[in-house]
Amino acid sequence: MGDAVCLVLEAGDMVRTSDVRPGQFVHIKCGDGLLLRRPISVCEWTGSRDGDTLTIVFEVRGEGTSWLADRREGDMLDVLGLLGNGFDMGDGPYLLVGGGIGVPPMLGCAGASGGASTAVLGFRSRDKAILLDRFAEDCANYLVATDDGSLGHHGFVDALVRQELEKEHHYRGVLACGPRPMLKNVAKAAAEFGVPCQVSMEERMGCGVGACLVCAAPMKDGTVRHVCKDGPVFYAEEVDWDA
Repeated sequence: MGDAVCLVLEAGDMVRTSDVRPGQFVHIKCGDGLLLRRPISVCEWTGSRDGDTLTIVFEVRGEGTSWLADRREGDMLDVLGLLGNGFDMGDGPYLLVGGGIGVPPMLGCAGASGGASTAVLGFRSRDKAILLDRFAEDCANYLVATDDGSLGHHGFVDALVRQELEKEHHYRGVLACGPRPMLKNVAKAAAEFGVPCQVSMEERMGCGVGACLVCAAPMKDGTVRHVCKDGPVFYAEEVDWDA
């Protein structure tokens, strides 16, 4: 899976006792000497009397995620969750847009829409591509863009989003997760075609529950909301993209 790591967590009754929705995240304590937890989106989940599971997929980007990647079967983790507000979904189809490590949570959206959705997935290069076999199984179709042209469309995902929305598809909405510049461009494309768009914002977090106010996100109405508590998912028209 390239630089990405996949872990399946045994989660007690966390799924069954939560109003679980795609786009939520868990906040994981990574090592004894690191103060801040690491927020990681949930890729997939199961709820069972035999024990719930959460699947997370993440990139190793520093000391905390390096520590997490070294965990082995049977190790215990300190996990807060499920946290945040996920995507507001009904019956599909949706156009699912993921960029880089924003791709894994879109797999949960694919499952929630019953296989009717189309995914547009962006990566830096072919060797960074992840979960394509799963999107092939769980989506009606998927398209790939890479920055260097080594796989699929040479360029950014918003070009493929426009390509899809120009067709005679009747998407219920566009759901997106990835870097802020990508989200801004996807939101603009969706607005041009009059399709509702929800975005999952990636921001640094401290507490994960809205107490520390680190993950501030300016809104168009002049208010400031917080990604951990009010998001991470917002309707695109709410966000001040020029802040």
